[in-house]
Amino acid sequence: MNKYEAEFSNLVKAFRKRHMGKGPSKISTTFCKNWAICEMEGNLSPVEKFIANEEEGKQMVRAARTEMVKNMYRQNHPVEMEEFLQCDFVDLFVDIDIEKDFGMSIFVFSEDLEKKFS
Repeated sequence: MNKYEAEFSNLVKAFRKRHMGKGPSKISTTFCKNWAICEMEGNLSPVEKFIANEEEGKQMVRAARTEMVKNMYRQNHPVEMEEFLQCDFVDLFVDIDIEKDFGMSIFVFSEDLEKKFS
């Protein structure tokens, strides 16, 4: 991770903590073309872990986590990220493995971040 990817990781962690009450315990970002790919560990709260003890609970937490995170970015535009990267946020793709407590977020921006920050 270069210093720009590390700073982007810090912005994502702070954004999630501010809007969800908890950010991931570990995050690593890689810029690839116009994507910022974030790998995140330690996403789930103790309550979510408890709910995920049952199969139905795992599905519920996964659905809530993926849809809620996408909606959070729609409702709270990530201005800090745009200002840092000097380009526009376009879209977000999210997935999480509840059993491993490992998530991926792919942020799509309007410019080639890999070229811009390598």
